[in-house]
Amino acid sequence: MRPLTEPETKTLFDKLANYTGSSLKNLIAPLDDSPDADRYVFRLHKDRVYYVLLSIANLATSIARDNLSSLGVCLGRFTKSGRFRLHITALPILAEHARYKIWIRSNGEMPFLYGGNVVKAHVGRFTEDTPEHQGVVVLSMDDKPLGFGVTAANI
Repeated sequence: MRPLTEPETKTLFDKLANYTGSSLKNLIAPLDDSPDADRYVFRLHKDRVYYVLLSIANLATSIARDNLSSLGVCLGRFTKSGRFRLHITALPILAEHARYKIWIRSNGEMPFLYGGNVVKAHVGRFTEDTPEHQGVVVLSMDDKPLGFGVTAANI
Protein backbone atom coordinates (compact mmCIF):
# COMPACT_ATOMS: atom_id res chain seq x y z
CA MET A 1 0.00 0.00 0.00
CA ARG A 2 1.50 3.27 -1.11
CA PRO A 3 0.46 6.90 -1.62
CA LEU A 4 -0.65 7.93 -5.09
CA THR A 5 1.83 9.49 -7.51
CA GLU A 6 1.18 12.91 -9.01
CA PRO A 7 -0.33 11.65 -12.32
CA GLU A 8 -2.46 9.09 -10.45
CA THR A 9 -3.73 11.77 -8.08
CA LYS A 10 -4.62 14.07 -10.99
CA THR A 11 -6.49 11.27 -12.77
CA LEU A 12 -8.38 10.38 -9.59
CA PHE A 13 -9.28 13.98 -8.76
CA ASP A 14 -10.45 14.63 -12.34
CA LYS A 15 -12.85 11.68 -12.09
CA LEU A 16 -14.08 12.61 -8.60
CA ALA A 17 -14.49 16.29 -9.53
CA ASN A 18 -16.92 15.22 -12.25
CA TYR A 19 -19.25 14.03 -9.47
CA THR A 20 -18.40 16.19 -6.45
CA GLY A 21 -17.58 19.57 -7.97
CA SER A 22 -16.10 22.08 -5.54
CA SER A 23 -16.69 19.87 -2.48
CA LEU A 24 -13.74 17.71 -3.54
CA LYS A 25 -11.53 19.45 -1.00
CA ASN A 26 -13.87 18.25 1.79
CA LEU A 27 -12.83 14.66 1.05
CA ILE A 28 -9.28 15.18 2.30
CA ALA A 29 -9.81 17.94 4.86
CA PRO A 30 -9.30 17.05 8.55
CA LEU A 31 -12.43 15.90 10.36
CA ASP A 32 -12.20 18.75 12.88
CA ASP A 33 -10.05 21.80 13.56
CA SER A 34 -7.95 20.37 16.37
CA PRO A 35 -4.18 20.16 15.74
CA ASP A 36 -4.06 16.37 16.12
CA ALA A 37 -7.12 15.78 13.91
CA ASP A 38 -7.14 12.71 11.72
CA ARG A 39 -7.77 13.09 8.01
CA TYR A 40 -8.59 10.81 5.11
CA VAL A 41 -6.00 9.85 2.52
CA PHE A 42 -5.96 7.91 -0.75
CA ARG A 43 -3.81 4.78 -0.91
CA LEU A 44 -3.05 2.47 -3.83
CA HIS A 45 -2.89 -1.30 -3.38
CA LYS A 46 -2.90 -3.72 -6.34
CA ASP A 47 -4.21 -1.05 -8.78
CA ARG A 48 -7.12 -0.22 -6.46
CA VAL A 49 -7.51 3.13 -4.72
CA TYR A 50 -8.69 3.10 -1.11
CA TYR A 51 -10.08 5.99 0.93
CA VAL A 52 -8.87 5.48 4.50
CA LEU A 53 -8.05 7.37 7.69
CA LEU A 54 -4.38 8.33 7.91
CA SER A 55 -3.95 6.69 11.32
CA ILE A 56 -5.30 3.37 10.01
CA ALA A 57 -3.15 3.61 6.88
CA ASN A 58 -0.08 4.09 9.07
CA LEU A 59 -0.99 1.02 11.12
CA ALA A 60 -1.37 -1.04 7.95
CA THR A 61 2.28 -0.52 7.01
CA SER A 62 3.21 -3.27 9.45
CA ILE A 63 1.24 -5.83 7.41
CA ALA A 64 2.95 -7.50 4.44
CA ARG A 65 1.54 -6.53 1.03
CA ASP A 66 0.71 -10.13 0.17
CA ASN A 67 -1.31 -10.53 3.38
CA LEU A 68 -3.24 -7.25 3.05
CA SER A 69 -6.44 -7.72 1.07
CA SER A 70 -8.12 -4.31 1.48
CA LEU A 71 -8.27 -1.31 3.76
CA GLY A 72 -10.89 1.41 4.05
CA VAL A 73 -13.36 2.09 1.23
CA CYS A 74 -12.40 1.03 -2.29
CA LEU A 75 -13.11 3.98 -4.61
CA GLY A 76 -12.12 2.25 -7.82
CA ARG A 77 -9.20 0.93 -9.80
CA PHE A 78 -6.70 2.04 -12.38
CA THR A 79 -6.91 0.20 -15.68
CA LYS A 80 -3.88 -1.07 -17.58
CA SER A 81 -4.05 2.03 -19.78
CA GLY A 82 -3.95 4.35 -16.74
CA ARG A 83 -7.61 5.40 -16.70
CA PHE A 84 -9.54 5.38 -13.43
CA ARG A 85 -12.82 3.49 -13.07
CA LEU A 86 -15.11 4.12 -10.12
CA HIS A 87 -16.56 1.13 -8.27
CA ILE A 88 -20.00 0.96 -6.74
CA THR A 89 -18.32 0.82 -3.31
CA ALA A 90 -17.58 4.55 -3.76
CA LEU A 91 -21.30 5.34 -3.80
CA PRO A 92 -21.68 6.39 -0.12
CA ILE A 93 -18.82 8.86 -0.48
CA LEU A 94 -20.08 10.20 -3.80
CA ALA A 95 -23.64 10.53 -2.49
CA GLU A 96 -22.48 12.55 0.49
CA HIS A 97 -20.45 15.02 -1.58
CA ALA A 98 -22.36 14.99 -4.90
CA ARG A 99 -23.06 18.26 -6.61
CA TYR A 100 -25.81 17.02 -8.93
CA LYS A 101 -28.42 14.47 -7.92
CA ILE A 102 -31.39 12.80 -9.58
CA TRP A 103 -34.24 11.26 -7.60
CA ILE A 104 -36.18 8.54 -9.37
CA ARG A 105 -39.66 7.28 -8.58
CA SER A 106 -40.31 3.83 -7.19
CA ASN A 107 -41.48 2.52 -10.59
CA GLY A 108 -38.06 3.37 -12.06
CA GLU A 109 -35.85 1.93 -9.32
CA MET A 110 -35.84 -1.70 -10.43
CA PRO A 111 -35.20 -1.00 -14.14
CA PHE A 112 -32.25 1.21 -13.12
CA LEU A 113 -30.88 -1.35 -10.66
CA TYR A 114 -31.03 -4.04 -13.35
CA GLY A 115 -28.89 -1.93 -15.69
CA GLY A 116 -31.40 0.14 -17.62
CA ASN A 117 -31.14 3.85 -18.27
CA VAL A 118 -33.20 6.37 -16.34
CA VAL A 119 -35.99 7.67 -18.57
CA LYS A 120 -37.73 11.01 -18.06
CA ALA A 121 -40.95 9.34 -16.94
CA HIS A 122 -39.11 7.85 -13.94
CA VAL A 123 -37.46 11.09 -12.78
CA GLY A 124 -39.11 12.46 -9.66
CA ARG A 125 -36.92 15.52 -9.20
CA PHE A 126 -33.37 16.61 -9.92
CA THR A 127 -30.84 19.27 -9.08
CA GLU A 128 -31.49 22.44 -11.06
CA ASP A 129 -29.20 23.36 -13.97
CA THR A 130 -27.64 19.91 -14.34
CA PRO A 131 -25.43 20.19 -17.44
CA GLU A 132 -24.99 17.60 -20.16
CA HIS A 133 -22.32 14.89 -19.67
CA GLN A 134 -22.06 15.64 -15.95
CA GLY A 135 -21.66 13.02 -13.25
CA VAL A 136 -24.77 12.56 -11.11
CA VAL A 137 -25.77 10.39 -8.18
CA VAL A 138 -29.07 8.55 -8.61
CA LEU A 139 -31.22 8.42 -5.47
CA SER A 140 -34.58 6.91 -4.62
CA MET A 141 -37.34 9.28 -3.54
CA ASP A 142 -36.49 8.58 0.11
CA ASP A 143 -32.83 9.64 -0.41
CA LYS A 144 -31.23 6.19 -0.59
CA PRO A 145 -28.33 6.19 -3.04
CA LEU A 146 -28.90 3.68 -5.84
CA GLY A 147 -26.03 4.38 -8.20
CA PHE A 148 -24.19 6.97 -10.21
CA GLY A 149 -23.84 7.84 -13.86
CA VAL A 150 -23.47 10.56 -16.45
CA THR A 151 -26.30 12.66 -17.86
CA ALA A 152 -26.97 12.14 -21.55
CA ALA A 153 -29.03 15.26 -22.16
CA ASN A 154 -29.56 18.61 -20.52
CA ILE A 155 -32.33 18.07 -17.96
